[in-house]
Amino acid sequence: MFRINTNLKVTITLVFIALFYLQPFAQNNWNVPADKKAKNSYIKFDGASAGQGEAIYTKNCVSCHGNPGKGNSMKSLTPVPPDLSSSKTQSLTDGELFYIISTGRGVMPSFSNVLSEDERWKVISYIRSFNKNYVQVLSKSDPNKNKLVKINLSYDAKTNKITVTSVANEKTGVVALKDAEISLFATRYFGRIQIDNSTRTDANGVAVFTFPKDLPGDKKGSVQLVVKVNDETYGEIQSVKKMQIGIPTDKPSLRADRAIWNVVSKAPYWIIFLYNLGVLVFVFVLAYLLYSLSKIWKSGNNN
Repeated sequence: MFRINTNLKVTITLVFIALFYLQPFAQNNWNVPADKKAKNSYIKFDGASAGQGEAIYTKNCVSCHGNPGKGNSMKSLTPVPPDLSSSKTQSLTDGELFYIISTGRGVMPSFSNVLSEDERWKVISYIRSFNKNYVQVLSKSDPNKNKLVKINLSYDAKTNKITVTSVANEKTGVVALKDAEISLFATRYFGRIQIDNSTRTDANGVAVFTFPKDLPGDKKGSVQLVVKVNDETYGEIQSVKKMQIGIPTDKPSLRADRAIWNVVSKAPYWIIFLYNLGVLVFVFVLAYLLYSLSKIWKSGNNN
C-alpha cells in the first residue's frame, strides 16, 4: 500500500494550519476592481445625508458592526466585522466602501437588492461623518440619467424564459446598457422573491431569466415582476410590470379569514377569548386589591 512519509505529513499539516489562520486575513482584504474603486457618490455628504444614513445603518448594519467608535461589533463572527470608524476602513475609497456594501462576501451580505443606490451612499455618508479629515469628491455623472432608460420584458411560454432589454434613449440615439447588473423579482404578500440569479446584460442590453413553472399568480395567473438594473453610467433603475405568466390561483385575501395578522374584528376566536379573559382577570385582581386595601383602612380606623 501507498504510505505517506513523515515529511509529507508535516507539510500537509502545516499547509492546513496556514490556510486556517490566514483565511480571516484573506477575507478582510477585498480585491476591488479599479473602476469600482474610483466610483464616487452623486449625493453630497452632509448632516442631512449622514442622519438618513444613520437610520439605515441602525436598521441593517449595527447588529454586526456595532456602533462606530464603540468597539462593540459582533465578536463571534469570523472574521470579526470591523469598526467602521477605524483608520483601516476610513482609508478605503468611497468606491471601495460602495463595492463592499453592494457585493458582500462570506459573512458580509450583499445589500445591492436590499438597499437602493441612494441608501447605500447615505450609509457611506454616515460612516464618513466619523472622519474629520475626509474630503468628498463628488461624481460628475448626472443622477437623472436613469430617466432616459427604458426597460422592456417579454416572455416565451415554450421555454419559460423572460427576456429583459435595457436601453437608454439618448439624444444621439438608442444606447444599449451593456454589462449592467440586472435582477428580476416577483412580488409576494410579504415582499419579493428573486427569479433566477442576478446576471449582466450582453452587448445589446439583453438579459435572460428562467421563470419557475410552478409560481402562483392571482385568479388570472398575473404576476407582478420587478426588474432592478444597476449601470455604471445610468445608475440604478427599477421597472415594474404585470404579466399573465403564473399559475391561476384563487386564494382568499389575507384579510378574508380570521388570522393573527388581521384586523380586530377578524382576529381568531381563541385570541379574542384569551384577551377578554385576561381583561376580566385583571379587573378581578384589581377589585380584590382595592377591597383588601379598604378592609385594612377600615381596620386601622376602628383601632
